Amino acid sequence: IGMLVPYDSPRLAFATKKATTGASASPFVVAMIESGISGLPGFLNACILVFVFSAANSDLYIATRTLYGLAKEGNSASIFARTDSRGVPIYSLGLSAAIACIAFLNVADDSRKVFTYFVNLVTIFGLLTWISILVTHIYFVKARQAQGIEKHQLAYTAPFGLPGTYFALGFCIVIAIFKNFDVFIHVPDREGGENFDYINFITGYLGIPLYLGMIFGYKLLKPKSKGWTPMTADLYSGKAAIDREEEEFLANKAAKQGSGRSGGWFYRHFIAWLL
Repeated sequence: IGMLVPYDSPRLAFATKKATTGASASPFVVAMIESGISGLPGFLNACILVFVFSAANSDLYIATRTLYGLAKEGNSASIFARTDSRGVPIYSLGLSAAIACIAFLNVADDSRKVFTYFVNLVTIFGLLTWISILVTHIYFVKARQAQGIEKHQLAYTAPFGLPGTYFALGFCIVIAIFKNFDVFIHVPDREGGENFDYINFITGYLGIPLYLGMIFGYKLLKPKSKGWTPMTADLYSGKAAIDREEEEFLANKAAKQGSGRSGGWFYRHFIAWLL
């Protein structure tokens, strides 16, 4: 980019100072415009649109299936387990889509601030997700060790074991706590007082009370629920079905290789894994 865009380009100044959230804020678009290639900036916009639509579609599917699964297990309202004649969980899908409509706030005049708020929310929820994954891994390893399951019996094990998991967990907690520390640094306003950026504070830390509230709220609503000890944790439910699928996959793979219909390089690397 530094070789393609002049340092004094007015378009680059617009992209950095205006700080819009669209493709026009990208220095790549500035480089395309400066090069005089017509249609290329529009092509980049089209690519971004496709990428965003793909990610949104995938996340909407994940949210819907997660809510549906919780309802099927009795951990959410039963209405979210209902499906239509095609088997689509319409109520789970409707709620997930309704929450996604919050994204329309980004069409406000000051879209940069709204985009920053979304980044804060997504970041804290992402960190909390990884914290949950790491805690789950710790309990899984303890259960595996307690039930005498050796490492060589697993297809994959974390390279750094429990110490690496504990380190990553502590690191994620530290980041979650201090990632928005700048909201506590007050900047004097024109009247001599101090401004507290409460909106960034809320969006940056809202996920933590929600996360803890859902955990303890579930315990209050389900007082009879209990935790599992390493010896009583179920590590085998569903394993037989997965083993059968793996055996069928390996058998089909061996049959294709034996028949010599493995396809060319392009087929093996770009098409076969889709089928």
